[in-house]
Amino acid sequence: MKLQFEYGQGFMGAELPDETTDVFVPGVDYLDPPHIPFDKLVEETRKSILNPVGMPPISESVKKGDKVAIVFPDRVKGGFQATAHRKVSIPIILDELYKAGVEKKDIKLICSNGLHRKNTEAEIRSILGDAVFNAFWYSKQIVNHDSEDYDNLIDLGYDDINDKVIMNKEVHDSDFAVMIGHSMGNPYGGYSGGYKHCATGITHWRSIGEHHCPHVMHREDFTPTSTHSLMRSKFDQIGMHMEKCMGKKFFTCDAVLDTSANQIAIISGYAHDIQPLCWEIADKRTYAKWADKKYDVMVFGMPQAFHYGNGMGTNPILMMQAISAQILRHKRVMKDNCVVICSSICNGYWHEEEFPSYEETYNIFQKNYNNVLPDVEKYGEYMSTRKEYTDKYRFNYGYHPFHAFSMISCGHIAEMNTAAIYIVGAIEPGLARGMGLKTRATFEEALEDSKKKYVGSNPDILALPKTFTTAAMHICMKDDNV
Repeated sequence: MKLQFEYGQGFMGAELPDETTDVFVPGVDYLDPPHIPFDKLVEETRKSILNPVGMPPISESVKKGDKVAIVFPDRVKGGFQATAHRKVSIPIILDELYKAGVEKKDIKLICSNGLHRKNTEAEIRSILGDAVFNAFWYSKQIVNHDSEDYDNLIDLGYDDINDKVIMNKEVHDSDFAVMIGHSMGNPYGGYSGGYKHCATGITHWRSIGEHHCPHVMHREDFTPTSTHSLMRSKFDQIGMHMEKCMGKKFFTCDAVLDTSANQIAIISGYAHDIQPLCWEIADKRTYAKWADKKYDVMVFGMPQAFHYGNGMGTNPILMMQAISAQILRHKRVMKDNCVVICSSICNGYWHEEEFPSYEETYNIFQKNYNNVLPDVEKYGEYMSTRKEYTDKYRFNYGYHPFHAFSMISCGHIAEMNTAAIYIVGAIEPGLARGMGLKTRATFEEALEDSKKKYVGSNPDILALPKTFTTAAMHICMKDDNV
């Protein structure tokens, strides 16, 4: 069987055995539920917004003179098409606010980029669409969240499970806070959206460090991904603590998305109440009950640019995180001693403008008794408070330095759950070996080596073309009860 896997800015071919290789592509080998017809999308979104679950509608919640914050997700997920959830829902919410007497000057749109790099003017235009962008950008009413702007952060102390909560002050101080989100399969806590949105998108690295850390992510309840983990409960506790301190609930409008970021459903209201409703619908798309056997080998490839940005597929820390994400998604169908084979150009391109702290963080791992990735956790505060890096986050569209440590916490999951991980096609293979990965020139060489050492002469192989160029599912056994 000849297959093509992502590799750099192109593809790398692989010859895999026909008899023992199964191929899975989301939306092809496991179909999405039907999405809302495009000509009904505005109507269905408006219906959801006018009939919120667990809280009053906008018309009964705001009045003239009220300050409103609308929090929307960054470029990493959700789509940019004309029918994307942000582009459909925000104009409807604005219309309802205006009808209730809220004035345009009292509305602020806040991109919930969290520790991701800030979104550029062009990216925000592509997220929101021309009409909303033109109405609010030039009056400085669209901003990125800045987790280092202490004039616009408020310390809310500790939540009920003793996690530190620091949040965006404009959201806290608003009279009405809206969250636009997406309920889509995610390695971290099962789904994006709901309280995950505010717990990661409008907080501070110390708050994010309460859940994106080894003692949370290396627990048994974290792998495979689900909504029943400690991480998910931490999202909920942080979000509800924000609401308690604000004295109001977030008005949340979440869309359940399919493989092409089309809306399967839209549910609005109190995040605590709508999360399980979204998940019930999203489960049908996300948890693909497809496999009738468990696999010895998982094969996929990564492009140079995906998800977090250009260089994710060449940066060894992010490469390790991306591999771990596939373990988190597909652990239910992998044997305990499985092997991963992944193509990556791994050419030494760190894209330091976008990921400024990553190379230094990688080099920390290479010395001073740091034998496994969790050993570098102790350097998190030192790196996360370095002004040279926080300034690049604040003013030069770079990722926050703590982001690298959150990725390292995830990256170790691959080592915890595999017998070996091979990177094939690396131009600078030493960078991959520095993360504990084995290197070979081709898929075929890696597979032969794994047969001799780990999986035997006739392994069952799960091949995942388009892993990072389409929205992933979580593959399950056909009889799994998830």
